[in-house]
Amino acid sequence: MADEHTHDAQQAPAKENLIPGVKHVIAVSSGKGGVGKSTVASNLACALALTGAKVGLMDADLYGPNIPMMMGSTKGPEQKDGKIVPVENYGVKLISMAYLVPEEAPLVWRGPMVHQYLQAFFRDVLWGELDYLLLDLPPGTGDVQLSLSQMVPLAGAITVTTPQEVALYDVRKGMAMFQKVNVPLLGIVENMSSFVCGHCGERTDIFSHGGGERAAEKLGIPFLGRIPIDPAIRDGGDSGHPIVVGNPASPQAAAFREIAQKIIVALGGEEQRGSSIDSLLKKIKQPFTNS
Repeated sequence: MADEHTHDAQQAPAKENLIPGVKHVIAVSSGKGGVGKSTVASNLACALALTGAKVGLMDADLYGPNIPMMMGSTKGPEQKDGKIVPVENYGVKLISMAYLVPEEAPLVWRGPMVHQYLQAFFRDVLWGELDYLLLDLPPGTGDVQLSLSQMVPLAGAITVTTPQEVALYDVRKGMAMFQKVNVPLLGIVENMSSFVCGHCGERTDIFSHGGGERAAEKLGIPFLGRIPIDPAIRDGGDSGHPIVVGNPASPQAAAFREIAQKIIVALGGEEQRGSSIDSLLKKIKQPFTNS
């Protein structure tokens, strides 16, 4: 007679594949709010789309969804055969709670409700075939992070931080959480790294400098790159024109593209070099063909 405490792994129910057409699911996280995580997520999604990849961006920050505004697409999704057709802009497929609730309506939900709606964002949205699906997570280590790690196989997590020590302390906690649930750590992005005066060219390290790189070295994970403080990046988010597509010739856009290339390589793809600004502008001006 078998031991009553023995668990037969073969009898455990198989985990449902909610998004069979998606190759890589990437969590974009932050240990604390206000570090520009959604700005990074939207620009990285656009940078990946400019390589010709099929890209989706899920706004998993249910309590503070900003992706529709940052991606310049506030019109809600349509339905087809009982499923949700994601909104698309800049060659990126989008879904967000901001499309589904009134703009000023607060969400006062406990964990089970959060889990239910996240599951619907996978199961009930027609994502189709995607190379990358980026998840813009809420800050911290709460219900959303745990639910997502249980729902879908995450190819890896990116953490966005500012350079100062208080933000880096939260980064270490967030990275430890992903490690506990066996999610690979793709690396750290240091946002708001420095400010370069447009008049005199002097650099000012408003939030210190180099903290993200030091944290990555200490944790033994890749440092993906630095994004400077720049009004153009903020303007792009406010106006719905991420700087990667709004001003592709800028050094700020180049920084996002460089990070996107590192992510592609980390996930087994081939680095793409030599795209001229003219070719990028041509892609942006013409309709994307990755839908």
